Amino acid sequence: MRAVLRVVNRVLIGFVGLVLLVLGGSVLAVGLGAPAPSWWIHDDRHDVLLSDAERTRWRDDTWWWPTVIAVLVVLMLLALWWLTANLRRRRLAEVLVDTGDGEGALLRGRALESVLANEAAGQEGVQRAHVHLTGRRSSPETRVRLLLAPHVNPGTALNDLTDRALAHARNSAGLASLPAEVRLKGVKHGAERVS
Repeated sequence: MRAVLRVVNRVLIGFVGLVLLVLGGSVLAVGLGAPAPSWWIHDDRHDVLLSDAERTRWRDDTWWWPTVIAVLVVLMLLALWWLTANLRRRRLAEVLVDTGDGEGALLRGRALESVLANEAAGQEGVQRAHVHLTGRRSSPETRVRLLLAPHVNPGTALNDLTDRALAHARNSAGLASLPAEVRLKGVKHGAERVS
């Protein structure tokens, strides 16, 4: 869902930006006295945006107002979906821990993120770790970014993270599973001279 939202955001913002740039630039150019482009709907800078004839052109057609209203409703629903998708909390605030007595306890999401990040950063060859919890509180997911030292084997670092930090977090929170998306990045370093 987040990948779809990211693509929709980029396409929508790019499209709106391009339309506004073309229209705004054209209006500014015509307003300053430049000749109107061939596709421009007016002849010079003193024309009104909508004349009476253009404004009342389809008033008597029965399809016009239902079409206008349907298009506006669809645009409004898409805008509301986009707004709610962007305003939704991206970070998981709390994790539901099964205590075994039929009740549950809530674990702060930031606390679990901090513990996971500290344990991951304590691994050999990991210079920095960043953890982000997502998902639902009954089934959290993690996104982990590790910054690795130059000569660390990425497979070993990933296995250590899975076997230690993620396993400890999963067991301590009483979770059946803790899916993780791990991104590994090496520290930039200069070339070494071999003699």
